[in-house]
Amino acid sequence: MRRGTVLLLAFVLVLGILAAGAASILHDGLSARAQPSALETALAAVMRKLAMPSAAQSAKNPVANSPEVLREGRLHFADHCAICHGNDGSGDTAMGHGMYPKPPDLRAAQTQDRSDGEIFWIIENGVRMTGMPAFGGSSGHGNTDDSWKLVHFLRHLPSLTAEERIEMEKYNPKSPEDLEEEQRERDFLSGAPEKPSAQPEHHRH
Repeated sequence: MRRGTVLLLAFVLVLGILAAGAASILHDGLSARAQPSALETALAAVMRKLAMPSAAQSAKNPVANSPEVLREGRLHFADHCAICHGNDGSGDTAMGHGMYPKPPDLRAAQTQDRSDGEIFWIIENGVRMTGMPAFGGSSGHGNTDDSWKLVHFLRHLPSLTAEERIEMEKYNPKSPEDLEEEQRERDFLSGAPEKPSAQPEHHRH
């Protein structure tokens, strides 16, 4: 395809996205609770494909899969990704429900039909104008092996077991309230005297 044709196509797509975005704002306002229209979704998919380097699409996973690698990817996902995507990859989380667009179901064809290189590129570079951050380079963990292990785990998501999900829950980020509750449970089981819950101080008038 000639360069001029590609640029024209890109220009038309950008105009289409701007028009779809304007229509969405006029219909739903600026609420992040809104659902992207079918036109927005289709145009975003085309733009994402055009923006993906061809070398990324054909890249092969250099990390050999194994039970150990899969477990490392699973626990890394639980600690870094599950807050938005859920341990099962469904995106059915409190954080995910408040995002625009919503996190995709990573078990579905939209993700599973991508090449390993495409998934790796998205993990490393993120996706603009979504909640997906870039985890590669100086802004992330800096170890590309971690991202390749995540690719293996994402492939495994459709067959995730109940036992694996239970293990992942232990590695999910904990709020101060969760940590306090866990400590009370440990104290109870060890027979330690119960400590009163921390109460917020009220401002004096």
